Parts: sequence; C-alpha cells; structure tokens
Amino acid sequence: MQRFSSYRDFDWALLALISILSVFSVLEIRSATAMTKFHGFDHKQVLFLLAGMALMFIVSLIDYHTLLDIVPWAYGISIVALVAVRAVGTKVMGARRWINLGGGVHFQPSEWVKLVLILIVARFFWNLVNRDLTWPDIGKAFLLCGVPMALVLSQPDLGTALTYFPILVLGLFLGGIKLRQVAVLLLALVVLGGLAFLSGKRLKPYQQARINAFLDPDSDPKGSGYQIRQSKIAVGSGGIWGKGANRGTQTQGDFLPIPYTDFIFAALAEEHGFLGAVVVLLLYFLILMRLIQNAQTASDIPGTFIIMGIVAVLIFQIAVNVGMVVGLMPVTGIPLPLLSYGGSSVLFTFIALGIVMNIRMRRFVN
Repeated sequence: MQRFSSYRDFDWALLALISILSVFSVLEIRSATAMTKFHGFDHKQVLFLLAGMALMFIVSLIDYHTLLDIVPWAYGISIVALVAVRAVGTKVMGARRWINLGGGVHFQPSEWVKLVLILIVARFFWNLVNRDLTWPDIGKAFLLCGVPMALVLSQPDLGTALTYFPILVLGLFLGGIKLRQVAVLLLALVVLGGLAFLSGKRLKPYQQARINAFLDPDSDPKGSGYQIRQSKIAVGSGGIWGKGANRGTQTQGDFLPIPYTDFIFAALAEEHGFLGAVVVLLLYFLILMRLIQNAQTASDIPGTFIIMGIVAVLIFQIAVNVGMVVGLMPVTGIPLPLLSYGGSSVLFTFIALGIVMNIRMRRFVN
C-alpha cells in the first residue's frame, strides 16, 4: 500500500513538462545537426533521455535521507575524481575535463559534483538549524564548495565551476545568513579582487578574450567575438515566427558554433522565432514553479534545501545560457538543461529530478 501511495504522489505534471522539453531537445538537435558531421546526435540524445528517465524512476525509490547519510563519502570520492582528471584526464582543446573509460565513453566528474554539493550543503545547514549562523559556519560552507570549485577551475572549466556558486549562495540564504555578514563578505570580495589586480595577477588569455568579446564583439569579429556575433545574428534573424526547421541560414550554414550544445537556444530562436523561444522559456518557468511548490510541501528542512539547491542550479544555467546567446553574458560553455546535447548534463538533471520526486513522494510518510 505504501508503494502504491508513493507512486500516486509522483509528480506526473512535472514529468509531463520535462517530457515535452525533451521532445523539443531531440527535434532541435536533429535540425541543428542535419547537414553537419554531427548528424545522428539526436539518436544519442534519445538514448541519454531514456536512460535519464529510467534513472529518475530508480532514484525516486531511494530514500533521500539515505543519500544524506552517505554524501560525505560521495564528497570525498568526488574530490578524488577531480584530482584524477588533472592527473590522467583526456585533454581536449587545452582542457582536461573528462576521464576516458574506454569504448568511446567519457566521464565528466565535475558535472556530478553539482549533485554531491547540493546534498552536502543541505546536510551541512540541516545540522545548523535552530541556531544563528556564525563566521566559522560560513567559512566551512565556503570551504565545502570552494575546494571542488578550485579543482574544476584548474582544468580549466570556468562554466561548470560557476554552477557551484549558486548552491553555496542558496545554502547561506536558507541557512539564515545575516545582512551584516553579507555586507562583510561582499566587501572582502571587492578587497581581494583589488589586491589580486594590484599584485599583477591577470586573467588567462582565453578568459580575457571572452570578456573583451562580451564587452565589444566587433573588436575581433572573426576571432573572440565570432561566437557572440553569429549567435545574435541567428536570434535576430528568426523574427517572430522563425525560418522553419532545417531552414536556418546561420545554423544550417555552419556559421553558428556548436548549435546542438551551448548555442542550441540561438538555433531554436532562428528556426522557430520569438514564439518558439517564449514557449521554451515558459516550459522552464512552469518546471521551476513546480519544483518550488514541491520544496514548499517537503516534509522536512533537508528536503526543502535539496530541492531549492536544484532550483538554484537550474535557474543559474538557464539565465547564463540564454543571456550568453543574446549577448548579455560572456561565453562560458554552460549547457541549457534538458535541451542541450550531452549525456552528463542530461543524466545529472534527471537524477536530480528523481531526488525531487522522492522528496515529494515522502512528504506524507516522514
């Protein structure tokens, strides 16, 4: 009876919304890669999505309290995995982000660390409930997120490292950080940034190029500014209704860089116009609102922390990716959840949603 009751409480409305978004993903990847060497990636995306949904149902059956119990071990393993990436990881375009498992399979630990951080931060602040947040507590929280962030930055992978930050911010906010503590932290960040600048520590050339391209894409239209320029052209040329599937001049003409991953929203806007972009953004809004509703009905504090941590990461990724393709954010390589091609990103999102389902299903039994 308990299992039946649990499945009755499964969030089928949320599943319907993410299924619709998944269909959009497959169709857009198929269109964006139809005339390129990446043709067939839509078939792989279908496999990723099916595997993700299967994992979501499996994870929904695992009591999230059990995950909280074992997350310290998972955190330790994650740190070891990130160190292993630096030691034996596969180097692609100057960065070591993957471990080659053989048979064409590559494992990206940094993507899974997001989930581990969400759980470890929830556990950490759960243990601090009913007392004021002290400076040592804040320092420990920074250390929890700062160690994996530093390791990912060293790969280098600025985009993924940045996705860890909203987990920390959300944890501090829900943990009860005081306004004066926020003010001190902001002042400290400004001072440290100034000291780093005065000491002569500069950004790496590729990082400086991305910032320059963001501030003035026309300064190097065929170099660092190329991606942003082509993305903005694609979005603008879509107009209200779009040019239609397989008819995007920037996408099908191979002007838009990697239109099936980082710039998939630009490809969608070119082919389906402002209307198509609004529909996708509306789907994201409904998914996020559904997640927040589940957080509000969670039976305990860690359940709320976990779901809101997932919400924070998703909002950050959506805002940065969409902002990037319209020129409001620098190019960072952050994928659009459930829309961009990629096994690690898709599986992470579905496993995270599986935990949300588990929390929802247990809201009456804890």
